[in-house]
Parts: sequence; C-alpha cells; structure tokens
Amino acid sequence: MCGVAALTVFAAVGGAVVAWLPSDAGHTSPAPGTAHGPAPQRTTGPPQPEEGAEESGTTSSPSSTPLPRSGPGTFVVAPGGSGPVGKGTPLRYRVEVEKGITISPEDVAAQVERTLADPRGWTADGHSAFQRVSSGPTDFRIRLATPATVDRICAEGGLDTGGTVNCSVNRDVMVNLRRWVLATEFYREDVVGYRSLIVNHEVGHFLGHGHVTCPGAGRPAPVMMQQIKGLHGCVPNVWPYDSDGRLVTGPSVP
Repeated sequence: MCGVAALTVFAAVGGAVVAWLPSDAGHTSPAPGTAHGPAPQRTTGPPQPEEGAEESGTTSSPSSTPLPRSGPGTFVVAPGGSGPVGKGTPLRYRVEVEKGITISPEDVAAQVERTLADPRGWTADGHSAFQRVSSGPTDFRIRLATPATVDRICAEGGLDTGGTVNCSVNRDVMVNLRRWVLATEFYREDVVGYRSLIVNHEVGHFLGHGHVTCPGAGRPAPVMMQQIKGLHGCVPNVWPYDSDGRLVTGPSVP
C-alpha cells in the first residue's frame, strides 16, 4: 500500500460508487527464511468478502483502467534494474505484471523502486537492502495480477485471498489488480500512496513482520496494521518508519 517519498502523488478516484475491502490477507508467524533473510510462508483465515464487487468478466475502474477478473497466469518482467539501496547484502527482487493487464510493467517497477528506496521504508532498519533485477537469481518477486491469479498463487501457500486482497507467500508478493487501481476507503484521494502501503506491508511480511494495531488516537497507523479494517483512531500512514528514523508500530495482533 503505497506513497512515494517526498514525491507522493495524489490521484483522486472520483465520485464513482465502489466497494472497498481489506487490502491484505491475514498472516501468522514467519517460517524459516532465505539465504539473505526470512521468506515466510503464512497461513490465514478467510478475508472478508468484497460487497458489491464484480466476480466475473471485466469491469472498469473510476480511472478507466480495465479490471479483468482473471488472466492467463503468465507474466511480463519489467526490464532493466536498479542499484542497491540500504545496508548489507541486497535482497534481489523482480517486478512482474500479468499479461493482459493494461498497466506498464515499467511504471509498476518505478513505483516499487521508489517505495523500497525511500528513507522511511524498510531500509531504515539499518540492515535491510534491496535491488531490482530483471534476470538472474532473485530472493523474491513482486507480481501485479488479476484477482483469480492472485487467489491461485496465494492458495499454494494456504492463503484464501477471496478475489479481493493481496498476500505474501513463499517468495512471491502478490498484488491484486483491484487494490492497485482502486485502493481502499481511506486512500480514495491517495491511490498512489496506497500502492506504497501495499508494497511496504507485504514486503514487511516477507521480512518476517507480523500484524500490529493502532498505538493510540491521532498517531500514524503502522504499515503492518491492516488499515482497511479500520484505523481505530490512528491516521493514515504508508511508511514503516517516520522521518526521524523511528519505527511506526503498535501492539502485536495475535
């Protein structure tokens, strides 16, 4: 769920009536990891259904981006790559977009790169580092896909995403096309910001972070909080750390 550093862009979704739902599947404690850090496979209960959503065919979003319910399950890799950001051995990741989605893989990769390179991102922990690649070995993949494809891949790790939510499973960060385009109730005027929240939340799970809740009224909502289920007095926030390098967190969720 995402915003991009000082370059955060606001993109209004307009006045169309749409339905909003949780932005990620629930997760439990991380499993053993990769050579560079944990790559947990998680389990979860079923997410809440998206009321009023079209569950078949193709719909149009308020931004006129087509939202197909399913796709071929094959992906286009974003070309090029980035230099490493952060300290330590970088986690190599690839950005992929499912074929048939009318969103440029280059644009998705650029947003992901800016999110993971932001000084308020996970690199602020002092030991996480990232580098985007388009070939060779990878530690994880960030994949934008149709709801049906997200469901299928997430189910391989025991997750039920219900056609509506994102997940982090094995070495795949799966981003639901509907969430990327429509965001959620609390980010109607900051869709681009919400995309950074998706990335930070799901990459946070890959790094081994579990869910937390609001630390107090008026305080920033932690990235690892399931913000769409309610802010509980917190205010929207898309970054793991604040501008002073302090982790934005709250009480753990069992």
